[in-house]
Amino acid sequence: MDDLAARHDDLIAPVIAFATDIHAVSAEGIWITDVNGRKWADFACGTAVTNLGHNHPAVVAAAHAQIDKMIHSGCLVRYDSVVDIAERLRTVTPPAIEKFAFANSGAEAVEATVKLAKHTTGRQGVITFRGAFHGRTMGSVTYTTSNAKYRDGYHPVLGSVFVAPYPHPYRWGMSADQAVELSLNELRLMFKHIVTPKNIAAFLVEPVQGEGGYYPAPPAFLNALRSLADEHGIKLIYDEVQSGFGRTAEWFATDHYDAKPDIMAMGKGIANGLPLSAYGASREIIDAWPVGAHGTTFGGNPVSTAAAVAVVDTMEGLLPHARDLSKHAFERLDDMAERHRTIGDVRGLGLMIGAEFVSDRETRAPDAEAFQHVRAHAAERDLIIISCGSDGNILRFIPPLVTTREELDWALDLVDQGLTSWETR
Repeated sequence: MDDLAARHDDLIAPVIAFATDIHAVSAEGIWITDVNGRKWADFACGTAVTNLGHNHPAVVAAAHAQIDKMIHSGCLVRYDSVVDIAERLRTVTPPAIEKFAFANSGAEAVEATVKLAKHTTGRQGVITFRGAFHGRTMGSVTYTTSNAKYRDGYHPVLGSVFVAPYPHPYRWGMSADQAVELSLNELRLMFKHIVTPKNIAAFLVEPVQGEGGYYPAPPAFLNALRSLADEHGIKLIYDEVQSGFGRTAEWFATDHYDAKPDIMAMGKGIANGLPLSAYGASREIIDAWPVGAHGTTFGGNPVSTAAAVAVVDTMEGLLPHARDLSKHAFERLDDMAERHRTIGDVRGLGLMIGAEFVSDRETRAPDAEAFQHVRAHAAERDLIIISCGSDGNILRFIPPLVTTREELDWALDLVDQGLTSWETR
């Protein structure tokens, strides 16, 4: 443990978990450089944030230019960058998303979308889906069910939040159609026995579950939620905090689906590392939210929004490359699944890919030890990878979109080698 780690442990609350003990001094592109000059490839992508790679020159230049002019507003004055990013978001979000507001974190954006739905419908109930991750604040942790430990010590959580099953075909050992039908049957039983639809303000759903296991929603599931929302006057909220800004090789996961949301939460990759999140809805919905019903001091900060403009302006040209990388990554991982008994399932969209490690393919028993072995094998060779899923057994494969084909193959080779060494130990 170097001096920084000792100082860190002495001063920083241990409640925040760090994925590594790397003492970083700089970062550029996919690479993080430590105090000894060793370089590490960040295939955790700053926990799904630095989609353009670390310190992308366009983002750095935009932030520097804004810092030279004005750093903070606090909702006292108007300024260009917040309007500029809203104009750009309107061009890349679904057509029904017309107006926007800004916050600091994904959890704040999610909470704001729920407040918006409650206020404009006059209802208080929210239906979320098992396995979701929507944040860790006292409000958003109520909607988070990716791991029960996140609620330990914080009960009671918010009331009138009802958790329905999200389709997990592989984990349930069934087809996507069967999983969707099971989930929808449970939702119908919830409406029959627990809460009637007239009490529900919103469905809050990740179109691709993130920390819960990188499960893309089967299209039929989101189509059914859209139909139920329309039938009962419920707002459909998509949490695209992790799945947005090119992560699925499209602007948003919703671009892969016919069912579109009424309200969207966005974050993580929006400013490529600067603190910013956003949420949007139709003009009709947002204009029904009166002045003062919600607020922020730092949300939409001038520097962060200037950086976000650079992200959107740069991202368009990267999406074709991301699609090519995605196709290649899936081919490589599918090949590994054929050769390695430890990989039970490979799933995802774009460069938001989950490879689930199991100890037995018949029982689909999660194997977190296998992931930790592969993670350590990669770390010894300068590659950072992280897991997801409540059992910690799923490789969360989220390389920066600027990764080259050669860098991608190098990282996948390390995963392949790690699996081989695990299975022949």
